[in-house]
Amino acid sequence: MLSSAPVFSSYSVNSISEAKSFYQEVLGLTVEESPAPMSVVQLHLTGGHNVLLYPKKDHVPATFTVLNFRVKDVEATVDALAAKGVVFEQYTGEIQTDAKGIMRGNGPTIAWFKDPAGNILSVIQE
Repeated sequence: MLSSAPVFSSYSVNSISEAKSFYQEVLGLTVEESPAPMSVVQLHLTGGHNVLLYPKKDHVPATFTVLNFRVKDVEATVDALAAKGVVFEQYTGEIQTDAKGIMRGNGPTIAWFKDPAGNILSVIQE
């Protein structure tokens, strides 16, 4: 029934302007902002995929990873993003990360960080 329907993903943020700046200037993504009254941001991703970010007054950040970026070199990507001010999550429980925030040797090499709204994103080794 829906197998041929175009799809996209979406999640909320508390500030469209902060989201636009972060995804465009820090992460280097192509971002398109829709004018008021809609005021949403569309992220144009590799492979023709799009993610819609919408404002929500009572936004609560997701407690799970909402967007994963496959990269050739997680450590180099972490270093580059950290140089732009991105702070990587530190986990010490069941999931353990190193000083850079990278989990190694327990599944794929991956590092998690948050957008300005607190949503969890990751860079994961191809």
